[in-house]
Amino acid sequence: MSFKKTILPVVLSALLLIFSTPALAAAQPLSADAIGVKAPYAVLMEKSTGTVIYEKNSHEHCAPASVTKVMTMLLVVEAIESGVLTPETVVTASETACAMGGSQIWLEPGEQMSVSEMLKCVSVVSANDCAVALAEQIAGSEEAFVQRMNQRAGQLGMQDTHFTNCTGLYDDDAHYTSAYDIAVMSRELIRHDMIKEYSTIWMDTIRNGEFGLSNTNRLISGYEGATGLKTGFTSKAMYCLSATAERDGVEYIAVVLHGQTSAERFEDARTLLNYGFANYALAPLRPGEALPPVPVTMGTADSVQPIFVGDEYILGEKGALSGLSYEIDLAESVTAPVVQGQSLGRMTVKSGETVLAEVDIAAAEDVGRLSFLRIYGHLLGALVGWKTE
Repeated sequence: MSFKKTILPVVLSALLLIFSTPALAAAQPLSADAIGVKAPYAVLMEKSTGTVIYEKNSHEHCAPASVTKVMTMLLVVEAIESGVLTPETVVTASETACAMGGSQIWLEPGEQMSVSEMLKCVSVVSANDCAVALAEQIAGSEEAFVQRMNQRAGQLGMQDTHFTNCTGLYDDDAHYTSAYDIAVMSRELIRHDMIKEYSTIWMDTIRNGEFGLSNTNRLISGYEGATGLKTGFTSKAMYCLSATAERDGVEYIAVVLHGQTSAERFEDARTLLNYGFANYALAPLRPGEALPPVPVTMGTADSVQPIFVGDEYILGEKGALSGLSYEIDLAESVTAPVVQGQSLGRMTVKSGETVLAEVDIAAAEDVGRLSFLRIYGHLLGALVGWKTE
């Protein structure tokens, strides 16, 4: 297979005011004491790439308190988007849900409320009764729902997590997660834009305005770009928080566990988010020009469209670039059959002479091979001047 090489320099003058990335800067998270986070467990992760910028005891098993409900809300949102539920689905509160205690809206047995209203209560005031009611609606029981929570955690690669309930209310040694795993499930949740309809609410009401809601996440009212996400407290877990915020198209997840005071957890989260916004940004892993089709020999189609594989952006420190270049090695042609996802080349992204990333280029679709009879017809047509289809 022969290749053609193209180097596409990109002048980023104005763009680099927004997007700047040095080589591999984000691949080396800051040490635990680098920016003065007081909590014993913490993580700062960027949403688009999943890059960890800061970590402190990030894989230690911890009691998460109500931050557990990030997974509960994720399963609810996924149930809505898959059509299992709708926001208007009516949920009837069971005696079990109403007896939960802790943070709640004091549901009465038999009281009915929409999925949307209950999800709002879970997100804004960490309502345990609504969390259990939603779990029962989706899976039939909290126990069955918790099995789904653990299955989803496994799918997300959360290796330091085991749930025994959907609320985090109980100080159960078998119910644990880690700062890193919370960042992972928080990242997955905020990929669903609909959750921000709830997680960004500062104050609201339910029951026709008779019951007020005030967000337990104080960053929502006082931190620029705050998008969520979940607070938690028990005597064992102490003060916990998964905080998300977005500015200029970059969103960060700051997880703080076992803070000594409520004020301390919010201050730690601000410190982490401020560090991310001040020092890091995204740079594109795509050139501006579209890739040309690659000719296919002996195929049922004349060409196949190449596409880039993987992340669209890379995260790195600001101010380290004067420009990016995209060096593309693309097949001049390929022989059928072509399989979707088959490698057609590679792109190298550079800052000066420094390699930032290498991106695979693959076939967007299958292209079958011509049958012997069709190949014979093409050859015969070429000999006698026929046009073959």
